[in-house]
Amino acid sequence: MNLTEAKGIMEGAFEADYLNFLMFDLAGGMRSVTLPKRYVSKKVLEDGIGFDASNYGFAKVDQSDMVAIPDSSTALLEERDGFRTVHVLCDVVSTDRKTFDQYPRSVAKKTASWLREKNLADSAMMLVELEYYVFDSVEYSTGLNFASYSAVSAEGFGGQFGTPPRFEPLGGYHALAPRDRYLDFRNRTIQLMEDAGIPVKYHHHEVGASQLEIELDFMDLVKAADSVCIARWIISTVAAEMGLFVTFMPKPLYKMPGSGMHVHQFLEKKRQTIFPGSELHGLSKEGLAYIAGLLDHSVTGSLLAFTNPSTNSFRRLVPGYEAPVGATFAKGSRRAAVRIPGYLKEDEVRIEYRTGDGSANIHYMLSAMVLAGGEGILRGADPVASGYSAGDGSEEKVFPLTLDRVLEGLRKDSEYLSPAFPEKLLDLWIKRKEKEALYVYSAPTPQEYELYF
Repeated sequence: MNLTEAKGIMEGAFEADYLNFLMFDLAGGMRSVTLPKRYVSKKVLEDGIGFDASNYGFAKVDQSDMVAIPDSSTALLEERDGFRTVHVLCDVVSTDRKTFDQYPRSVAKKTASWLREKNLADSAMMLVELEYYVFDSVEYSTGLNFASYSAVSAEGFGGQFGTPPRFEPLGGYHALAPRDRYLDFRNRTIQLMEDAGIPVKYHHHEVGASQLEIELDFMDLVKAADSVCIARWIISTVAAEMGLFVTFMPKPLYKMPGSGMHVHQFLEKKRQTIFPGSELHGLSKEGLAYIAGLLDHSVTGSLLAFTNPSTNSFRRLVPGYEAPVGATFAKGSRRAAVRIPGYLKEDEVRIEYRTGDGSANIHYMLSAMVLAGGEGILRGADPVASGYSAGDGSEEKVFPLTLDRVLEGLRKDSEYLSPAFPEKLLDLWIKRKEKEALYVYSAPTPQEYELYF
């Protein structure tokens, strides 16, 4: 894989061999349609191409015709096997050229516009941490009478598969090569991200054997969501080229650390953050109100329906582990759902929401967080008055901890999402996730055979 930014390449004569339209489905996955050079024209670039949105999880079959229109500012050039391909993210409109309001980029853009309309901020700035596991081989299978999975890593799990020197299963945090066997893999992905215009702050080995992290830098809401998707595509592609397997599942391994998708965030006006102040933990009233909004809608479960939207999310969100399960905020504590980093200067104060994970549709996830926090500011919410604890585990208001319960919370608490999430999208989301929950919760597990056979 060889990617570079391609700003300006779609102006004038199109010289690449192929143009690849990239679109997002309901789950947040990327899809594509590839056009050969001879078909690319100014009309295609302006008018887009039609596609069947029902196969993306959005529309009904009898109302499924949509149009993908390329956003030239997102163009990337890939040179591979002698071919030059321009990849470009697309916006989606209906056949009457109206914005398709269920589409992930549409929701993110509408959320950003809402912030400005309400004079809350000029933009929401987001820094996303990508945690994931990488394996040398993976097998999984299910059927009426069997269910199994296995994952093998060169770093080993409990010494079972690894080669000397032994890698402690929970001793990987900031491991140094050669103990860290995936440094070259990460370096290759980081170089491609930087070439593609995605700013990276740093990368390192995480706590678990074979668990890695890449921390992106701050970007505005839409750019951050787009960049996470491109970054994950790069990571998965490079892994495939190196014969590796990557998963962003929240909890792929039993008794091993889960993978979250922590999001650092702040709102800014005139390129200045509005979160620093003289209130608790060096925050402004707006910063505290934003936290209260996040926690209020997490306690109901509705925000978790977008930040933790899988049954596997709640294998990670288990009391007693590092992943936060209650409405807590604190300075410097990684046990808190909302952490205020303790190492920042007074004028750089921001917050970090630590509950979410990589099973989320990132455009929906970031949008829902901003809407929750923004709603908190509009009503002057106060996390202290709401009784949210300091993250020490005492008297926590615990979040709903099953997918069924967070979906029920979304049914009851969705008004704050209405500025950007259409009711049809919420209905689609709930139905899809209920189907996933039924599939998982109705199947016996190997652990149940051990306990009850």
